[in-house]
Amino acid sequence: MSRKPDTELRRGWTTGACATAATKAALMRFWGGAFVDEVSITLPRGETPVFALAHRDSGAGWAEAGITKDAGDDPDVTHGALIIARVARSDSGVVFRAGEGVGHVTKPGLPIPVGDPAINPVPRQMMQQVVADMAAAHGQKGDIEITVSIPGGQELAAKTWNPRLGIEGGLSVLGTTGIVRPFSCAAWIASIHRGIDVARADGLSHVAGCTGAQSEAAVQRHFALPDHAMLDMGDFAGGLMKYLRKHPVPRLTIGGGIAKMTKLSQGALDLHSRRSQVDLRALAADLKVPDLADMNTALEAYEKIGTPMADHVARSAHAQVRSVLGPGIEVDVIVTDRQGHIIAQAGP
Repeated sequence: MSRKPDTELRRGWTTGACATAATKAALMRFWGGAFVDEVSITLPRGETPVFALAHRDSGAGWAEAGITKDAGDDPDVTHGALIIARVARSDSGVVFRAGEGVGHVTKPGLPIPVGDPAINPVPRQMMQQVVADMAAAHGQKGDIEITVSIPGGQELAAKTWNPRLGIEGGLSVLGTTGIVRPFSCAAWIASIHRGIDVARADGLSHVAGCTGAQSEAAVQRHFALPDHAMLDMGDFAGGLMKYLRKHPVPRLTIGGGIAKMTKLSQGALDLHSRRSQVDLRALAADLKVPDLADMNTALEAYEKIGTPMADHVARSAHAQVRSVLGPGIEVDVIVTDRQGHIIAQAGP
């Protein structure tokens, strides 16, 4: 996870908010008006941001507008992407289509049915409300087809969790509040939850959550797990385990490097360096090696002690995971070194 700066951060707008604003601007043109330079929408919690148009076009029976996404200070891969909405007549009601760079759902477990464009429920509701409001204002029927496009979205989607979630062909149009809050832990944890939902809907019996790319590769290779079994846990071990406790799968593997797994073994559920630290004194006492208390890091301790420390961390982390999950889920814990080699394992 990217490091959060120390200064106050600027918030931004979701793809769903941008698509809604683009839809409103396109409808203004479609129903006989002119393109505007700026358009305002109302977000689910009542905020009324203003968006500048970055693209406008129209033809016989259609109009489209585009908004350049501003994600604020969040390291969002879609920051700067152009979100385009094209409107045209539909046979009945509001119909959503996926244009260039917007994916389709191919696996169950997501809030959108298989086969539908990957436009999430709240953005759909926002766009439907804009259609209803604009139709009433212009004396029109709200039978509108909305095609959302994100040029370059298929390439950007490769940097997201979409491929693992079974969203193919591009990005998702997301957002529950319309606002991007920089470095949002809630957004990361929500993505973990969606990964679990997809794994359960697909009938997977074994999933894994890892702290980083090296441990993930080691765990996936060790158990020959498919991509959609790999949950992007990062630092949020607690967020993953607490959701699995209520939405279980038969088997869970937790994997990570020696430092973060030492934190987990000592009871930390958020493994970020700013929110938890290794207790070297406790580690020294557990391993009966007093010198460890004077060391700077868990890695330094491991370099001194080696396998006995790795084994202790794996066993203790396994016990911690078991205590959080409760009965009914088999648990493995794997500890890796900095090169991604497995140095300890605990579990069935």
